[in-house]
Amino acid sequence: MWSERVANLTRSRVLVTGATGFVGSAVIARAVADPSLGVVGTSRTPTPEGSQLVSTFACDLDDESGWTPALDGVDVVVHTAARVHVMADSARDPLREFRRVNVDGTLRLAKAAVAAGTRRFIFVSSIKVNGEQTLPGDVFTADLVPHPLDPYGVSKLEAEDGLRRLAVESGLEVVVIRPVLVYGPGVKANFLQMMRWISRGVPLPLGGIENRRSLVGVDNLVDLILTCVSHPRAANQTFLVSDGEDLSTPSLVRRVAQAMGKPANLIPVPASVLRAVGRALGRGDFVQRLCGSLQVDISKTRELLGWTPPVGMDEGLRATAKIFLDRSAN
Repeated sequence: MWSERVANLTRSRVLVTGATGFVGSAVIARAVADPSLGVVGTSRTPTPEGSQLVSTFACDLDDESGWTPALDGVDVVVHTAARVHVMADSARDPLREFRRVNVDGTLRLAKAAVAAGTRRFIFVSSIKVNGEQTLPGDVFTADLVPHPLDPYGVSKLEAEDGLRRLAVESGLEVVVIRPVLVYGPGVKANFLQMMRWISRGVPLPLGGIENRRSLVGVDNLVDLILTCVSHPRAANQTFLVSDGEDLSTPSLVRRVAQAMGKPANLIPVPASVLRAVGRALGRGDFVQRLCGSLQVDISKTRELLGWTPPVGMDEGLRATAKIFLDRSAN
């Protein structure tokens, strides 16, 4: 485990941005349990939930000068804050908005970190930098030429490139982590909606899909992030991360349903029909994510860092289902 690998190192002060977000709050919850780490968080508006474990500074990625107090004495920045991908973006110019936060804001923070003497900057990027889907028998690798297709993916790649240039200029150690779809206790968006459908017994026309997709449990993502806080071979590298197990969409529904103690009410509709209906309804991108494949190869992550996902997918799905069911009962 990551705590064993860093136990003998000098205490490091770690700043986690997006402290109240899904990934950021999970990083903080794990990091505070490690005696070798001192942790501070930042968010746009600190809340009681974000300040229970650590001191939380109010910092906005648009702020030109507000990072100095938060960065005081910080050795490593874990940057999880971002303008996240949404299926139906209402912004007039989505790419401009993504660039404002994910590129300009990230580089503003990184330059402030350099000025503060920070040693390492861990950037939580996205698999969308690689692309939207993989062909049968193919996988994304960490060193594959990027091919983002939407504004969010473009902004994440531009932020990565800017950080790498800053690393060359300043000596800042940059670590880029590109997660696939992240699930775990408290997950929102499409994964949460899927659990709601399963809970209600809604028939899902997904039984005829034959694809393969990589996912990552939030505990596994956090474990890799905290490994990268101190691992000497993580410096200036890019890593992909997953649970190390790929599933078809119907298999995922069955595994989630099993974790919830519910039946998987799957109807075998051909993927071609689903795609046609999706296009007709203006939901083609959403249906493509259900029907298409997206697989990643985490060999580099395993071999360079000696890292392996510590939590199996079924265990992660059970933890996710438990929180969902507990909250649904209240």
